[in-house]
Amino acid sequence: MSDVDAAWAALHAAAERARVRRIASLFDREPDRLAKLTVDAAGLTLDLSKQPWSLGDLAEALDLARASGLEAARERLFAGETMNASENRAVLHMALRAPEGAGFKAQGQPVSAEVDEVLGRMRTFAEAVRSGARRGATGQPFRAILHIGIGGSDFGPRLVWEALRPLDPQIELRFAANVDPAEIQQALVGLDPAETLVVVVSKTFTTQETMTNAETARTWLRDALGPQGDSHLVAVSTALDLTRAFGVADDQVFGFWDWVGGRYSVWSAVGLSCLIALGPQAFDAFRAGGAAMDAHFRETPLESNAPVLLALAHVFNRNGLGRAVRSVVPYAQRLRLLPNFLQQLEMESNGKRVTFDGKPVKHATAVAVFGDAGSNVQHAFFQMLHQGTDVIPLDIVAVAQGSEGDPAAQKKLLANAIAQAEALMVGRTEEDVRAELFAKGVPAAEIETLAPQRTFPGDRPSSFILMDRLSPGTLGALVALYEHKTFVEGVLWGINSFDQWGVELGKTLASRVLGELTGGQSGAHDPSTAALIARLRG
Repeated sequence: MSDVDAAWAALHAAAERARVRRIASLFDREPDRLAKLTVDAAGLTLDLSKQPWSLGDLAEALDLARASGLEAARERLFAGETMNASENRAVLHMALRAPEGAGFKAQGQPVSAEVDEVLGRMRTFAEAVRSGARRGATGQPFRAILHIGIGGSDFGPRLVWEALRPLDPQIELRFAANVDPAEIQQALVGLDPAETLVVVVSKTFTTQETMTNAETARTWLRDALGPQGDSHLVAVSTALDLTRAFGVADDQVFGFWDWVGGRYSVWSAVGLSCLIALGPQAFDAFRAGGAAMDAHFRETPLESNAPVLLALAHVFNRNGLGRAVRSVVPYAQRLRLLPNFLQQLEMESNGKRVTFDGKPVKHATAVAVFGDAGSNVQHAFFQMLHQGTDVIPLDIVAVAQGSEGDPAAQKKLLANAIAQAEALMVGRTEEDVRAELFAKGVPAAEIETLAPQRTFPGDRPSSFILMDRLSPGTLGALVALYEHKTFVEGVLWGINSFDQWGVELGKTLASRVLGELTGGQSGAHDPSTAALIARLRG
């Protein structure tokens, strides 16, 4: 048995021990539990003490991380070695948020100078738009941006804008991603073409959904402004020939690199819309928060490393205890898109069934992630979290001090976040319920029916991530925390977290079906698919 196999076996044995004890009991057995399972990193506090592992189980999980070569993989990542083997690419989103002159290299080639140059162009452009030095075709300043992209070109910028947008922004930012024409039509409502900048994000400038929406926006500009409407077009792409043919001036094209995966790209020119709408100072602070988490991840020993510990907690639940679903609930309305962002980050990165060398994985991989803003979802799916037949681990993200509104309301929000984590762990026994009902004079026959329904099994795990304020810096640290957490899990599972071949087949078939729906010759399909195409053609 290899060291890695032995470490996995030890983790599974630890999980079996965890099945027959309660999380709450560990606080009495382990007086230093809270101290050892609470980590401060880059402005975030991470409390993992309500996870099902004991400190001994954590030691087994750390042994697995070391046996899997995590520390060496981490060094290869930051050194810019080939981490995305199926596409022969380095993975260096950390270079995008590093301080100027950081000296990152991708597969031996310096990249930091190029990053600094593009970021400088982005800042100059943003400041010109914000100051009114760069205006629209009719001489009016830009009051709105329409950001067009999909997948990684959309989820990150949407999250950042929703989290940080001013209550009364100088420049409004709207998004269109879905090829469903309803989204872009809704995004355009109320915008003045003379005051709107359209930012089209597509590395290849061929993404079907993005280019369909871009053509709609370009037509909207040209109908109102004539050929000069093209001066309102900005592209984030590497395909200069295609952006030029589309009507985008070369000085309004901003590139990024193959070593930037889409779901890790908000730190690059993909975040240009946010840089303009929020201002360079906020965007720089967002990048600095990510860089601070990079430093923590790279330099901190595994046993006190926030991304590592969060990943190990998730692996303990997923692989040790067979929990295939996790909920993420930010107790901050501004962070309501965090679960959507993590769905792509985690499920696209680690939703793999073969290893680096093409062999079937030995262990279950990514969990299904769902969630929304608390306290709203307490009135939706928390019933299932508390009393459902499946144990669903929960990540709670909370903000100590709200950015606007009534401080008393913020305290109520925090009270709910803390209470839910406690209730999920502690639960409520049937004996306690029976005693309460009896004290209220409820008849015995009714108690027999009601008591089981009012019992909470408890022993349901949660992680609690707390930030003092929701600022650009803490948001950057939070995003980077989950990025590195996802990488750690991929190393343990032996998979490539940085490709996404699983999205390709459906896209290829969609192009074929589109040709048939628009009058092309029918191809070979299964009976159900053929019937649907025939119905829609008719």
